[in-house]
Amino acid sequence: MTAVRILALIAGVTSACDILPRPGDTEGLQQAGRWEQHGRIIVEPDPRYTIVHLRVDTNVLERHDVVLARFDFDPSEAAGDEYSLSIALDLGDARARAANHPYSLGDSIPAFATVTCLCRPLRGDSVRGSYAIQTRGLRQIAGRIDATLYFTAWNDPKTHATYRLRQRIHGVRP
Repeated sequence: MTAVRILALIAGVTSACDILPRPGDTEGLQQAGRWEQHGRIIVEPDPRYTIVHLRVDTNVLERHDVVLARFDFDPSEAAGDEYSLSIALDLGDARARAANHPYSLGDSIPAFATVTCLCRPLRGDSVRGSYAIQTRGLRQIAGRIDATLYFTAWNDPKTHATYRLRQRIHGVRP
């Protein structure tokens, strides 16, 4: 096989898998990604500790796909500006969704988010943007998310924060 064919094969495989980042992608490192085919998302605010718990309940009989993922960000070399974003997507029946079609977050796909940072405590308001499924396998689902996550301070409803999440996201079945 010639070098040109090898390079063309590598380019085709990496473009199909969407491994490489795209221009404008956020630089979060996905640390966790769970996909359940029979689940539902539970969002539990705990005002005593000013936190919100996102978890997956697997006591669901019918097919209902959910993805729960966490991304860690470290925007600079300085200490103290690191943060983590957790996002939960309620896909419904993922088999009924078209591949590479951007579905609206909040409307077509209910989505919930939390942020962990060295900042004032924030609670999630909404998630807006889009999600496109790229591949569905037996053990993994992968796609791209392009979203803005909106938060409000727990003790001041006039103080808001937004975070961007634009990159590849995947979930693995346990």
